[in-house]
Amino acid sequence: MNIKKGDQVIIIAGNYKDKKGQVLKVLPKEGRVVVEKVAIIKKHIRPRAQGQKGQIIEKERPIDASNVALICPKCSQKTRVSYTFSKDNTKKRMCKKCNKEI
Repeated sequence: MNIKKGDQVIIIAGNYKDKKGQVLKVLPKEGRVVVEKVAIIKKHIRPRAQGQKGQIIEKERPIDASNVALICPKCSQKTRVSYTFSKDNTKKRMCKKCNKEI
């Protein structure tokens, strides 16, 4: 999976198309990502202790990683990711549009 926590992404398919946000969590086994302020659901929490109040909280739901595209921080365009190896054998992500390191 070429998307990591903290990346800026744009949604390219589905109900939330063309929304932008930051990746909060990556779930590689399921192939999903959680994006900030996208796919918000309301969850009802019941009181667990005496005197505690029940509440309704809003939280982000995971969406499929194939529905998001990475936004390059250098050229600010949605892009695909290529990989290169540097001289010290570290793998680096590169923008396919501007050939800069992400």
